Amino acid sequence: MRVLGFAGYSGSGKTTLLEKLIPRLTARGLRVAVIKHTHHDVDWDTPGKDSWRHRQAGAAQVLLASARRRMLVEELADSNELPLAAHLAMLGPCDLALAEGFKQEAIPKIEVVNSALAAPALHPVDPQVLAVVGDLPQALDIPWFHRDDADAVAAFLISRLDLSHAEL
Repeated sequence: MRVLGFAGYSGSGKTTLLEKLIPRLTARGLRVAVIKHTHHDVDWDTPGKDSWRHRQAGAAQVLLASARRRMLVEELADSNELPLAAHLAMLGPCDLALAEGFKQEAIPKIEVVNSALAAPALHPVDPQVLAVVGDLPQALDIPWFHRDDADAVAAFLISRLDLSHAEL
C-alpha cells in the first residue's frame, strides 16, 4: 500500500481536492482508502441506539456491522495522538491510502494552499512535499497544480507513486 498525505491549513481545500481525486483514482482501477485527521472529538454514533449504549456501558470497542458497511468505534485510553502507522494498520487491503491532515508525519505529501489564507508554506521546510496544489500559480522548485485540475494531479500521483497497475 502506498501512502500519500494531503497537508494544508484549515480551509485550504484538502477535502475538496480529495473529493475530486478519489473518483479519478478509483476509475483507473485503484482501491483507495482515506484517513482523516481531526483535532475535534468525533462521535458518529447516535445517542440511545444499541451501539451507543454499549459504549456508554464501558465497551472499549464497538463494531457496528451490516451487509454493506462496518464501523469501528474505539475509545482511546489517553489523550496522546496515535501515529499514522497505527491507523494505517487498521485498513484492509488497498492500493493507496490518502491521509488528510497529519502534516507532521514523515510521509510523501501534497501541500494544498489557498491564497486567501495567511498561512506559512510547508514545502520550503518539509522535504516530503512532492507538489503544491492551489488557486494562484507559484514558481517553485517542485510541481504546482491548479486546484481545479484534478486530472493533472491524479496523473502526477499515479506516475510519481509508481502506481503502474492503474489504467491510464
